[in-house]
Amino acid sequence: MKASLLLFAFAAMLHAEEVTAPPRDDAYQLVWSDEFDGDGPVDESKWRFEGGFVRNEELQWHQKDNASRKNGLLVIEARRETVPNPRFEEGSRDWKRNRKEAHYTSASLTTAGKHDWTFGRFEIRARFDIQPGLWPAIWTTGRGRWPHGGEIDILEYYGGRIYANFCWAGPGGRDVWNTGSHSIGRFDPRGWKDRFHTWVFEWDEEKMTIWMDGILLNTQPMQHVKNLDGEAVNPFLAPQAMRLNLAIGGRQGGNPSDTKFPQRYEVDYVRIYQKKP
Repeated sequence: MKASLLLFAFAAMLHAEEVTAPPRDDAYQLVWSDEFDGDGPVDESKWRFEGGFVRNEELQWHQKDNASRKNGLLVIEARRETVPNPRFEEGSRDWKRNRKEAHYTSASLTTAGKHDWTFGRFEIRARFDIQPGLWPAIWTTGRGRWPHGGEIDILEYYGGRIYANFCWAGPGGRDVWNTGSHSIGRFDPRGWKDRFHTWVFEWDEEKMTIWMDGILLNTQPMQHVKNLDGEAVNPFLAPQAMRLNLAIGGRQGGNPSDTKFPQRYEVDYVRIYQKKP
C-alpha cells in the first residue's frame, strides 16, 4: 500500500511539473509548425540562417553549423571557439569590421523572407541554461526597417531576468518599448536548464499578450500602438516573421567568461495557429 501511495505521489508530482499554457480557443487552427522531428539539418524551406556579426555588438559569430535537429529537438549550440572575421578592417569604427576574429559561435534562425503572419496564437516549447553571458530569444520582426516594422520579444533571457517586450518607432525613429521584466527567481530557477517551458503569444486586432507556463508576462493594447516617425501606422497590423537565436554577451547579454561551453538552446516545437477570417 505504501509503495502504491508513493508511486501515486510521484506521478502526481510529475504531472504538476508539466508545462501549462492558457487554453486555446477552438476557433484557432494550426497553419504552420516545425516539430523538429528526427535528426539532421534544419528544414530550410521553413527557416533561413543569419551569418556573421549581426546585432547588438554581440560576441558570437552566427553560422549554420551550430544548429541541427537532434532527437526531435532543434539544438542551437553556442561554442567558445575562434573564427576569423573576413570583413575585418584595421581602424574601422564599425563593430562588425573592427574585430579581427570572434571567440564564440552560435546560430540565429528566422522565417523572414519565407513565412510571416498577421494575428494568431504562437506556441513555443524550449529550454536553456541561465548562465552569465547567455541571451536566448524567441521573437518576431515585421517587414521593413527596424523599429518601424515592430518587434515582439516573446522571450528574452539575460542578467537573471525573463523579458516579454513590444517595440515600435517613436519620434525621430527612436525605439519605444513596453517591457515586461521578471526575475528568474519568480519561476523556481533550481533545475531550470533541465525543464522545458512553454511560451504562448496571442495577437489580434485588440491586444497582444505573452505568457510563460500559463503565467502572464505582458500585455499591449493595440489601440495604444502607433509609429510616430513618418506615417502614423500600427506596425502590428502587418505581418511578423519568427526568429530563434542564442546570443552571447553584447549590450545586454553580460560577461560569459566564467560560463562553461558548449551551451545548448533546445526547442521542442514552434506552432502557429490562426482563426478563420
